[in-house]
Amino acid sequence: MGWGNTITRRLKVFSMALLIYFDYKAVQKRVQWVSTTKKSATWTKTHERNARRVLNLMIELEGLWVKMGQYLSTRADVLPEPYINVLKQLQDSLPPRPLEEVRGTIEKELGKPMSDVFADFVLDPLATASIAQVHRATLADGREVVVKIQHDGIKEIILEDLKNAKSLIEWIAWAEPQYNFNPMIDEWCKEAPKELDFNHEAENTRTVSRNLSCKTDCGSGSISSAVDVLIPEVIQSTDKVLILEYMDGIRLNDNDSLEAYGVDKQKLVEEITRAYAHQIYIDGFFNGDPHPGNFLVSKEPPHKPILLDFGLTKRISKSMTQALAKMFLSCAEGDHVALLSAFAEMGLKLRVDMPQQAMDIATVFFRQSTTASEAKENLKALSDQRERNVKALQEKMKLNKKEVQKFNPVDAFPGDAIIFMRVLNLLRGLSASLNVKIVYLDIMRPFAESTLLGSLTHGQIPNSQWIYDSPANSDVESKLRNYLRELGSDKILGIQVCAYKDGKVIIDTAAGMLGKYDPRPVQPDSLFPVFSVTKGITAGMVHWLVNEGKLKYEETVANIWPNFGTNTKELIKVHHLLNHTSGLHNALGDVVKSDPMLVCDWEETLNQIAKCTPETEPGSAQIYHYLSFGWLCGGVIEHASGKKFQEVLEEAIVRPLHIEGELYIGIPPGVESRLAALTVDTEELQKLSGIRAGPGVPPELLSNVAQMASGVPVLFNTLNVRRAIIPAANGHCSARALARYYAALATGGSIPPPHSADSKPPLGSHVHTPKFPTAPLKKKKGTGKKKCSTGNLQDASNSDKNGYSQLRTSDADDEAAATAAAGSGSRIFSSDKILDAFMGVGEYESMVHPNGKFGLGFRRYSNASGTLRFFGHSGMGGSTGFCDVENNFAMAVMVNKMSLGSVTRGVVRLVLEELGLPVPDEFSTSGEKGPDMVLNLAPPEQQS
Repeated sequence: MGWGNTITRRLKVFSMALLIYFDYKAVQKRVQWVSTTKKSATWTKTHERNARRVLNLMIELEGLWVKMGQYLSTRADVLPEPYINVLKQLQDSLPPRPLEEVRGTIEKELGKPMSDVFADFVLDPLATASIAQVHRATLADGREVVVKIQHDGIKEIILEDLKNAKSLIEWIAWAEPQYNFNPMIDEWCKEAPKELDFNHEAENTRTVSRNLSCKTDCGSGSISSAVDVLIPEVIQSTDKVLILEYMDGIRLNDNDSLEAYGVDKQKLVEEITRAYAHQIYIDGFFNGDPHPGNFLVSKEPPHKPILLDFGLTKRISKSMTQALAKMFLSCAEGDHVALLSAFAEMGLKLRVDMPQQAMDIATVFFRQSTTASEAKENLKALSDQRERNVKALQEKMKLNKKEVQKFNPVDAFPGDAIIFMRVLNLLRGLSASLNVKIVYLDIMRPFAESTLLGSLTHGQIPNSQWIYDSPANSDVESKLRNYLRELGSDKILGIQVCAYKDGKVIIDTAAGMLGKYDPRPVQPDSLFPVFSVTKGITAGMVHWLVNEGKLKYEETVANIWPNFGTNTKELIKVHHLLNHTSGLHNALGDVVKSDPMLVCDWEETLNQIAKCTPETEPGSAQIYHYLSFGWLCGGVIEHASGKKFQEVLEEAIVRPLHIEGELYIGIPPGVESRLAALTVDTEELQKLSGIRAGPGVPPELLSNVAQMASGVPVLFNTLNVRRAIIPAANGHCSARALARYYAALATGGSIPPPHSADSKPPLGSHVHTPKFPTAPLKKKKGTGKKKCSTGNLQDASNSDKNGYSQLRTSDADDEAAATAAAGSGSRIFSSDKILDAFMGVGEYESMVHPNGKFGLGFRRYSNASGTLRFFGHSGMGGSTGFCDVENNFAMAVMVNKMSLGSVTRGVVRLVLEELGLPVPDEFSTSGEKGPDMVLNLAPPEQQS
């Protein structure tokens, strides 16, 4: 192209950019002093003036700038109307190149005279675009074709224009930090040069055509059959010449012809959207340039879309495809956990924990499109939302206005996602230009669901992959894995099973998927929500504080927690709470029913429960404290220790057992990608109708259990609830972490040897409280702010409601605490009577209700002869953890498909029988019942 031409083009680009920039800055200051009516007119004239400047420069420079202008001209949903009206001229053909240039390129590329290839060649081009022009022709064998010929020297111009565009974007990001489009231009620099190889485009065209025409080999074919588009056949290609089948069609900007032929524009754009949903979510291979010039409409009814120009085509991995599908569905469902998990899977890293704002921004891409006539309102709505997000960011990070403009909340943005979002924006612009509305959530959802459910080309997960690939620790584990395969995906969505015998791991199996819409395999470090299993962990914390001399079982709660001593609660003792005999079994039940999200406010729930009134005298009746147990014990834990609940959890259990990152009561930000999502076994749920409450179950609970079971997954899949401290129901753990906990309890607190080295990643290798990447922002000294363990800047005097902001201030503190714990001995309890306390026997028998199902905090299990030898705790839906003291055995089972516990019951029974160990009565009872804590508190004759 020559240095002179290069420098000239660069000067023109930057001179125009500066002129437009200073024009807008001047008007911005001037309109502050004029009326609203005059202000609007001034801005319209400014937009028109600068749009014409942009248009003239783009036509003069051609190349990449025309392509950029075509893209901008489709964004009627976000760009001011004058820009759309002016730049849409670029959708028409540009001035054609001379015939001599065209002939020279064709004959050089094909290696023969044009007359030997074509019986007829129409001299006037059908269209002239930024990279090539297209002529209609007839081959020597009589086939009607179109010939695409690349402009001579365009490759050098495009590559130079990319450099200029990159420099321009960097300058804009420097001048106006809130407009940082560097990730987008970087991805374009990587992908755009591929358009200059027509052999590449030919192969892309063949691939997309095969993918979209697949109706018999794609599973049921239902999704593929929903796509009905036309793609020209590739006849021949070289580096700079492409010959395609001719298809007679109407251009999308030819509104008169569309009207004359009776084309349904709504149906047309919906079909194009379906085609792109298939390409993105099913094929992982899509055209990245869906502007109006790349489509035609067939003239024959039913007027199918004709897809053209596959030069800029993007291939993405299966994992990225699933992450994009998960992102889409999380927006459709409003699921913050799934959204943050999808971000992690696709490599999008955030510097700040703001899930609601992340959801707001992500949902923008899938929002219903607007017509061009609604563009102004849409622009205002987007601007208002952006201002709200910026304000929230400013408050969260404690930044001033200047700092927040420079702060980028995104640490890393994957290139694949950029092209994906560009496609969504172009499709939105396409619908706006044709003045139709598209509900993307409705049209694209079936394709995203099919990808995550694996019901298309890949089918169900093969047996070899359904069980996580890790060596079997024992023969019984091999038999267990065969049993899980027999049960299959009808009964199991995702499951973890871990067992210790005599301090050694004999089972550590993970199988299935993380969620209904999350086909990633369950791994040993996946985190399952376990409901009332959490009570067994909370109880262990109370026992630890007693062991440390911080409180006593016989002590009144009011002595530890003064505000608790009201409304006839003065006589309630710590052992009453642990034994479910305090009379507060329904405490907060009505309040939570009317305001479910109250459970997310730790301090307020503690205040509320301190005001409650018992329904029975302390110690008189053992009635399951299904929800109140956690707050009652949690309040005692914090007041007795003088520490945050989660700090005690780490000190008493997590660090000594070295299970960091795999046992939480309320998750911290940063672990979302490892979470299992809950769903319900609807067939088993129907069996709840015949179950009646027993004497140990609050009637208010069981009468509502079916409705609650169906609604619980929705509630407990939300991020607010998962992050809350609900010590009766909000545990998140892996089976290997919970089994290790019970293996320690089975021996009275002796810490087992390190977990199996075959379990990957190693247990305890995760950071317990992950950090966000450090923000590139320096704070002045003396501002009263510090960087906390989450990587956020927070006020040193405040703590978030979940208690994570102030738990630890440095890695050095963590290391010192861990070292101290390791050096203090190999036990978490020093009392030689702690096992009697767990089960409420021996000297502690007077503290438990006679013949009650609970000891002090743990569910007691007996064998067929009625001998107490097991203790543990199960949760609603089937997850469980327990130990056999006499045989030094501990086991944990995690499930995410909630049922009445039949899967867990079968797993436990198989393992114990294979080992020759006694089976607790709840696990050996015939029928479909299992370790659902609520159901097994009712007498067997009522569980029919």
